[in-house]
Amino acid sequence: MKTMNINKLSIISSFFALSFLLSCSMIEELEYDVVQNPLQMHGGDVTLQINGKFVEKGINAKAVAEVTPILFCADGNEITFQTEIFQGPKAAGNGKVVPKEGMSFSYSSTIPFQKSMAEAELKVLVKAKMGSKELEITSPKIADGTTTTPLLIELDDQVILTGDNFVRTNSFTKTAVINFAKGKHNVTSKETKDTDIKEVLDFISSSMEEESRINVLSIDISSYASPEGEVDLNTNLAEDRGKSAMSFLMSKAKRMKFEPAKEESFFNVSPKGEDWAGFKEEVTKTSHEDKELILRVLQMTSDVNKRELEIRNMAKTYKFLEKEVLPQLRRSTITINYEKVGYSDEELADLVGTNPDTLNVEEILHAGNLESDLNVKLKDYKEAQRLYPNDWRIANNIGYVLYMMGDVDGAGEAFDKALSITDNPTVTNNVAAVKHRKAGKGNDDIISYLESSNTIESKYNLGLIRIEEGKYEEAITLMDKSKTYNLALANLLAEHYDVAGDIIEDVNSGEANALYLNAIMGARTNNSEMLFENLKSCFEKDSSFKDRAKKDREFVTFFDNADFLALF
Repeated sequence: MKTMNINKLSIISSFFALSFLLSCSMIEELEYDVVQNPLQMHGGDVTLQINGKFVEKGINAKAVAEVTPILFCADGNEITFQTEIFQGPKAAGNGKVVPKEGMSFSYSSTIPFQKSMAEAELKVLVKAKMGSKELEITSPKIADGTTTTPLLIELDDQVILTGDNFVRTNSFTKTAVINFAKGKHNVTSKETKDTDIKEVLDFISSSMEEESRINVLSIDISSYASPEGEVDLNTNLAEDRGKSAMSFLMSKAKRMKFEPAKEESFFNVSPKGEDWAGFKEEVTKTSHEDKELILRVLQMTSDVNKRELEIRNMAKTYKFLEKEVLPQLRRSTITINYEKVGYSDEELADLVGTNPDTLNVEEILHAGNLESDLNVKLKDYKEAQRLYPNDWRIANNIGYVLYMMGDVDGAGEAFDKALSITDNPTVTNNVAAVKHRKAGKGNDDIISYLESSNTIESKYNLGLIRIEEGKYEEAITLMDKSKTYNLALANLLAEHYDVAGDIIEDVNSGEANALYLNAIMGARTNNSEMLFENLKSCFEKDSSFKDRAKKDREFVTFFDNADFLALF
């Protein structure tokens, strides 16, 4: 619903009777239509718009009239708007010429808002002159001034808490290698005693302990043959080596009572045949004089049988390969796929308070982010900062908690520290939020920070500044992701009363400030029941609103209403 208050005043005959006596008919009659009554403050300014009319022969042909609207304030201040000069067609001067048949005119003047303008009456001072005769007359009140509803904004700039990269369950692998004799696929006793094999078996065994955080998920076996002899035989040999490795592990699993590995389905056996890729890798590691020659043969000869023959023809070199390279390729590689389960939220909460040095930065951050008690949260983050002083997220989150606790200065110091480590949208928004709160209004520096941040929170904060600037539609667009009191205020100021009412009902209908907005909407829509009920509830919540309401020009048409007066 959209409401426009229009006050029309025609300066009445008694007024001009005096004018006639003193001016010898310098001004006959002048009409004023004040577009907004009471006047309104927006963006720190007050704009007065008047649609006026000089009637036929309304000004003497030789007269000049200076017309100055003035706000006469309750504290004694007199605040003038721009003076407009009119003159008759035969008068000397640079004023607007009023023809004999009269004319309509539009007047507009904008001046900075002053606090005393909230309690004031708008009158018009007319100074007329014709020859040696002068006249100065002040009209009766033509409007009230000034509503200051935009000042009801509450700076609730939003700051951003940084998340963590904590992953409770992480996947890992652990490997071991079983080597085989030339042309063989049986697992020797000597191989089972190698360190890597023992470590893998011990790892599986320890995963079954009650306090273990390890879950062994599966076992992959990749088996190979060295590239010597017939390809088909080597293909079968690699397959047999894979099966032998699996049988060995299944036997060990049975002994240690590791139930999953008793089934073949727990294993993924992949025979790879001749391992030419491994051969190239092992040759590359050597410093043998024919290394480059061997690698060139591998590169230039695609036929594996021909490739092997050419390498065998390097008699001296082949002996070296048989001793240093080929044994490494006769193998089965065992890969244990497992996951490690991290601490539960309850365990993290305990450890961060009792033994934080055992936790990594993600675990401490996660514990702090989960904590609802701000004092405990702050303690957690400070422990994290002691251990990880160069992590911007920790400094940022300390600032967040201090901000929520009302320590804006402390928050600013923490956010500045985060900004000194890194510049990103989160920190930029938070620094700007503190600057805005401390300054009490927006400025170019703050706006620049918020525009560069481009987060939901920074857009909301920029919306607050747009309310301050009187750009209500832009504020609504910026703030539409957050239903708050200030979004309701922006909609009220944009005269979207239904939307404002819905937001208040959704988010904070019982708060004193929201009740006051509802009362204003009642006054603007001439809904006296809505006005009185909400003002009454508002005063019950916070009696300090009484002082504002009894002077608030939003309610000026109710100032003499008995029900309104009974609220105070």
